[in-house]
Amino acid sequence: MNSSKVLDRRLVVVGAILIQLCLGAIYAWSVFTKQLTLPLVDGGYGFSAQQAAWVFSAGLATFALFTIIGGRLQKKYTPKLIAAVGGIVLGLGYMLAGFFGSTFVAQLILIGIVGGAGIGLAYVVPIAVGVKWFPDKKGMITGLAVAGFGFGATLWVKLAGSWFGGLLNTTEVFGLPGVQSVFFIYGVAFAALVLLGSLVMVNPPEGWQPAGWQPPLEAGTAATGAVEYTNKQMLKTPQYYMLWLMFIGSGLAGLMVIYCIRLFGIDALQSSGVAADYKIAGIMAGTAMAWYAIFNGLGRIAWGTISDKMGRKPALVLMCLLQGIIMLLFFKMGQSEMGLVIGACIIGFNFGGNFALFPAATADYFGNKNVGTNYGWVFTAYGIAGIAGPQVAGWFKDAAVGGDVGAWWTPFVIAAVSCFIAAGIGLMLKPVKRA
Repeated sequence: MNSSKVLDRRLVVVGAILIQLCLGAIYAWSVFTKQLTLPLVDGGYGFSAQQAAWVFSAGLATFALFTIIGGRLQKKYTPKLIAAVGGIVLGLGYMLAGFFGSTFVAQLILIGIVGGAGIGLAYVVPIAVGVKWFPDKKGMITGLAVAGFGFGATLWVKLAGSWFGGLLNTTEVFGLPGVQSVFFIYGVAFAALVLLGSLVMVNPPEGWQPAGWQPPLEAGTAATGAVEYTNKQMLKTPQYYMLWLMFIGSGLAGLMVIYCIRLFGIDALQSSGVAADYKIAGIMAGTAMAWYAIFNGLGRIAWGTISDKMGRKPALVLMCLLQGIIMLLFFKMGQSEMGLVIGACIIGFNFGGNFALFPAATADYFGNKNVGTNYGWVFTAYGIAGIAGPQVAGWFKDAAVGGDVGAWWTPFVIAAVSCFIAAGIGLMLKPVKRA
C-alpha cells in the first residue's frame, strides 16, 4: 500500500510526545515532597517520608497495572478512544486532588490510584501505534514515543518550582493552598493536551508498510520479528520472566532516585557544607531533578537508537551495568552541587533507556502485532520497582536520626546490586524458539 495515501507517520510521533509530556508528570513528584513532609505548623501537610513515597508508589503500581488494561482496550476498541479516556481520567484525578487532597488518604486515592489509572490507560497507546507505523525503526520509535514522558517531568517540575516564580509559590486557585492549586491546574492541562494528542493515535491500514522496507525473512526465532505470540503464549516462555526481572532490577534504581533526589540532595549538600540551609540546598537539588528529567528523555531516544545498531540484548546489558556503577558512586557524588547534577544526569539517562529497550525487546522476541497487550504484561515489572525503590529509600530515611546523610548509602547499594543482577540475567537471554 502506498504510504502517500495514508496518514503521515510523523504526526503519530508528534501526538505521542504530546501525550507522554502529560503522563510524565508523575516523575515530577519530588517537587511536592518537601512541602508534603513539612509539619502542619510550618504550612506543610505533615506526611512522613514513607507516606509521600506511598502516593508515588501507588501511582506507579496502578500505572503499571492499567497498561495491561489499556493494551487490551486499545485493541478491542480504538487507540484514539483509549488515549482520550486515559487523559480524562488523569485530568480528573488531579483536579479532584486539588479540591480534596488535603490528606494523605485523599492524595493516595486521587493522585496515586485515579491518576495512575489514567496514565496506564494512555501510556501503551503511543508505543503500540508507533511500532506499527515504524516497523523499520522499533528502537528509535519507542524511544521517541516515550521521550516526552521524561521531558514532561522537567516541564512540570520547573513550572511548579521556579519558572515565573513557581506555581507552588504564586497560585491560589479557588483559595486552595499551593500544592492543591498546582494539582488542579495540572489536571486541566493534562486532560486538554492528551485529548489533542489522541487525535492522531490511529493504526496504519492493514498491509501497510514503509516505502522501500521489507519485513524480515521468516526465521526460526521470534527475535527477528517473524513470530507473533499472544500474551498467553508469551507468559509460558522463560524470556518473558527474564525481561520482567531485568526491568524490576533496572527500574528500581531510577525510580528510587526520582522519589528521593530532592530529599537526598538537601541532606547531602547540607551535610557537606556546600549549602548553608535547606532552602539553598533545595534549589540546587531542584536543578539536579530537572536535569534528571531532561536526560531521562534523551536516554529514551539515545538507547533506542543505539539498540537498533548494536542489538537489544547488548544494549540492555550495558545499560544495566552502567546504572549499577553510577548508583554505587552517587552517594559520594551527591555531596557536591556539580556531582549531584552529573550523577542525576547519568542515572536519568540510563533509566530512560528502560522505556525504549523493553518495549522494543518485547516486539523483537514476541512480535509486533500484539506488542500493546504483551508489553502491558512486561510493564507490570515497573509497578513492582515503583513500590520497592521509593519504599526502600523512604524506610531508611524515616529510620535515620535527623538529617543523617548516611541513611542514603544502603538503599543506593541495594539499587546498584539490583542493576548488576539485571545485567547478569540479560547475558543469559536467548531468542524465543518458534512455537
